[in-house]
Amino acid sequence: MRLRTFESFWLLKNGLLHSYPHLGETLKTEILVIGGGITGALTSHALLEKGYQVSLIDKRDIAQGSTSATTSMLQYEIDVLLIDLADQIGEKAAATCYQAGRDAILSIGKLIKDLKLDCGFEPKESLYFAHSRKAVKKLKQEFEIRKKHNLGVTWLSATAINKTYGIKCFGGILSDTAASLDAYKFTHELIKFNVGRGMKVYDQTDISEFNLDQKKPELFTSDGVKISCDKVIFCSGFETTKMLKENIADLFDTYATVSEQGINVKPAFNKTLFWNSSDPYLYMRMTDDGRLLVGGEDSKFRMPLFQQKIKERKSKKLQNTIKDIIPSIKFIEDFSWGGTFGSTKDGLPYVGKSPEFENALFVLGFGGNGITFSIQAMDIIPAILKGKKSELAEYYRFGR
Repeated sequence: MRLRTFESFWLLKNGLLHSYPHLGETLKTEILVIGGGITGALTSHALLEKGYQVSLIDKRDIAQGSTSATTSMLQYEIDVLLIDLADQIGEKAAATCYQAGRDAILSIGKLIKDLKLDCGFEPKESLYFAHSRKAVKKLKQEFEIRKKHNLGVTWLSATAINKTYGIKCFGGILSDTAASLDAYKFTHELIKFNVGRGMKVYDQTDISEFNLDQKKPELFTSDGVKISCDKVIFCSGFETTKMLKENIADLFDTYATVSEQGINVKPAFNKTLFWNSSDPYLYMRMTDDGRLLVGGEDSKFRMPLFQQKIKERKSKKLQNTIKDIIPSIKFIEDFSWGGTFGSTKDGLPYVGKSPEFENALFVLGFGGNGITFSIQAMDIIPAILKGKKSELAEYYRFGR
């Protein structure tokens, strides 16, 4: 019997990289960032760059929420196709959101290079391929609108894809801008860098009570420790939906499996991220240590008591799918896990102020490319704090 834990590959590979103290005494800070995942790491970095005094807290150890479960595929594509998003918010606005994702990938690449962060970052291409003959028509329409807005795309035939990548499909869109990284390690590296610049970080610190409507927000930990600040920035992902009356996202579980090292793929496979047109979609990438990571099988059926059994069944289905679309490879599972994520009706995040709370801002990047949304928020949040208008903030606003 081959036993597999429910922990993610990234957590098992890296271990607990850095540990921080529990908050045990009263804290006063200019800005409090709640959430020590990649979103909190990026947001706190952006605020420090603007000269704010920042403290960051998390109820877990750093990066052990959704950040440890993500497949860390950086794509500009949104879960809602550009052609469909254009129908919802207008073509110009939709194209702006897609281009912002493209810019975000270049931006995080520059940040990693400038700070010399060791996190397995690699620029790549991205292939969105048709899983059925019926899906080709819609994908070609999507290709045309992306081409119209200069998003760096090429149409590849089924034959070309099979020859280049060994994938059986019906054609697809190759995009020239994408990347992969180890989001767990990146988060630890960036937070450690900013601790060196004076940022205070506390893990295993849970907020049980808060008052955000008064001029100076007050929060209390589960141990009764008081935190006072000027602004609170919630970067706590899908868990934040519990405190909001507005129904902003549907929650679902997604699953991933990772092969043993040395899997036999074509050379071009290492330079590309993949996802397909099925619903829910399949996605895959190579890791920086030579494994094939495959994810998908999303489900709203969530039963914590049966997590392990569900995960094992979903992992097996993912492996069977891989055998069907890439018959030439021998996939032997080394790790598998599941995680909870959220999706919005338009595929866009919620970034900014909710009318439900004074003195609080939110960075909630849902969907398959939540990381790129969090990168965009590095410009949006400081702009809002300065009272400046942001085009993206309008598209990502609450109450839309």
